Amino acid sequence: MSRTNRAHSIAVPIFLLVIASVVAIALVLFTVTFRGPPPRPAPLPLAAIASALRTGADLPPLDIRTVVTIADTAPQPYHPDDERPAATIALLAKMLDHDPADIRLFTMFPQSDPTEVRGKFTAAFRLPDGRWRIVDATRPSLLTSWHMLTLQTLCFALLVLGILAWWVARAISRPLRKLADSAAMARVGVPLSDLPEGGSREVRDLTRSVSAMHRRLAQHAEGRTTMLAAIAHDLGTPLSRLAFRVEQLPDDARARANADIDEMRAMIADALRFARDGASGTDRQRVDLGSLLDSLIEDMTATGAAVSIDPGGRAIVRGDPGALRRLFVNLVENALRYGDRAVVTWWIVDETVEVFIEDDGPGFDPAQAESLFEPFVRGDPSRNRATGGTGLGLAIVRSIAETHGGTVALGSRDDQPGGRVTVKLPIDG
Repeated sequence: MSRTNRAHSIAVPIFLLVIASVVAIALVLFTVTFRGPPPRPAPLPLAAIASALRTGADLPPLDIRTVVTIADTAPQPYHPDDERPAATIALLAKMLDHDPADIRLFTMFPQSDPTEVRGKFTAAFRLPDGRWRIVDATRPSLLTSWHMLTLQTLCFALLVLGILAWWVARAISRPLRKLADSAAMARVGVPLSDLPEGGSREVRDLTRSVSAMHRRLAQHAEGRTTMLAAIAHDLGTPLSRLAFRVEQLPDDARARANADIDEMRAMIADALRFARDGASGTDRQRVDLGSLLDSLIEDMTATGAAVSIDPGGRAIVRGDPGALRRLFVNLVENALRYGDRAVVTWWIVDETVEVFIEDDGPGFDPAQAESLFEPFVRGDPSRNRATGGTGLGLAIVRSIAETHGGTVALGSRDDQPGGRVTVKLPIDG
């Protein structure tokens, strides 16, 4: 049996967690319930009641709340049949060194020990000025010690179950997150990496399906490239024959025909380059991006192009030097074509190098910026076919950037009119 078949389903840990939670809570409730009913309030020593009557000081915190007050009249019994423990009253009068007639004590339950009072009670003592000092213990506490013990036990059980649930949830989601990150970084021509090897049966099935889908897409891209290469090769011969035949046309017609033929050849070459760049990625090496940009700008400056560079820090990226050079050549040529001049600069932010190509052109409409990256999509009317190009330049740029794990965005300069293209690439090491 294969390792995949031996893997458990994702439903197993979830089911076991639910069962464990129900059993744990049931055990806690069983233990608390059969440990006994809520205990009766602890008995209060009669000496403490005598001290409160004598001094007016509050009693210590009890399961039954006590309040010491002063009243003009003696307290009345709760009910006509409330207990009046004579022995306890006599002992309380002795402690206070006072006449028992000046003492009042009402209790809800019979008292077996005259030296203590159990349960709810009201005790009163006549002061020399005729008023009464009353200790009332008739209001129960909101949470008794038994309630607190029950609450603490349940909280502890919930804490343990919460930690267990978090651990199970992380174990389930970790391979899914890893697979999602790998799928997000997937590019045609770049093999999938860091795929999860473990996990539940469903995660392993999903991993195999994603890998198979990526292989199918790679095969599709390879087939598309082969097809375009064949088309470009097959079209070369008839285009050459057309170019030979148009030499017999008058000068004006010959010039227009040659221009159309050159445009067709450019479109075929750009389409083939777009397909190849989308499927590239095998020739990866460490590239000093600053040196690459310096060399590119130096070559373009030598031809009289109005391009300058503002170097940043040293940035090493991993990729195909030829593809990266085509990426920046396309962007700089676009800046020169539509903005008269180009300025290239870059800086490093965290683990990413950000390259900016700025020009003095009209900039990019935010509503159209994203659509300009689509193949054969052209920009505003000012960027028509008379300016050259086939509508594949920015598509090639995005394809190369994404193949190298980066991004490209179109925008406008903040401080003055002009366009800005931002390319972000991950730094290697």
